[in-house]
Amino acid sequence: MATKKPSRPATGRKSKRALRVAFVADESIAARAALRACTKRYGGVAPADADIVVALGGDGFMLRTLHTAIDGTPIFGMNMGTVGFLMNKYSLAGLPERLARGEQVRLHPLRMTATDRDGKHVTALAINEVSLLRASSQMAKLRISVDGIERMKHLACDGAIAATAAGSTAYNLSAHGPILPLGSRLLALTPISAHRPRHWRGAILPASARLRFDTLEPVKRPVNATADHFEVANVATVEVAEAKDRSVTLLFDPEHNLEERILNEQFAT
Repeated sequence: MATKKPSRPATGRKSKRALRVAFVADESIAARAALRACTKRYGGVAPADADIVVALGGDGFMLRTLHTAIDGTPIFGMNMGTVGFLMNKYSLAGLPERLARGEQVRLHPLRMTATDRDGKHVTALAINEVSLLRASSQMAKLRISVDGIERMKHLACDGAIAATAAGSTAYNLSAHGPILPLGSRLLALTPISAHRPRHWRGAILPASARLRFDTLEPVKRPVNATADHFEVANVATVEVAEAKDRSVTLLFDPEHNLEERILNEQFAT
């Protein structure tokens, strides 16, 4: 799901001109203050004209920013939120030097193709995860197929998650799913509050796997599907596969890269 590139100037070019940087921020007071400080000190260009976009906010804002930059400009996040797993530490000093030596991580998102009860098809990309969630007081009932083979005939649950390695520390982790090393070329398939089979903990699948979820009793037990923050209501089927033709690029300080953070999460207490 991810490719780590060697440390080098973030644009991948040997040009001597200064990097063109755009600053974007979420609506929090701290992020807006950081935006003013960064633009006052370093100026800035429009995101469409930038070599790098610096995102100021939390992981949710970073995820939304990445969706605007699919197949485009590298994103360097600086944390103004709580966890900041996808972010670097905020510091106003020495930012051009940090950007120039940032390590690139290229991620391939998941492509969700959802079909609702009326037969409408909707496609969306997910950098973290595709999740299915019950939409009523009734638990969901799902059938799960992998590469065209039925693997779970009947899963009674609150829902299920298909997570990338980068997203395995997000919602997937909250649902007690496995943390996947970056570059492992794996997917985590994790149930949410599984009732039957009661002790099923999910599966670890190759990134090339093609998943299909069929909702059973979709009228009595409605299910919604979400690709990151994009939601489709009342789904009948959901297909998930790696979007090998699409990618996003993140930048990290070499001493605080994403691979190291994912490894640290596996030993967190």
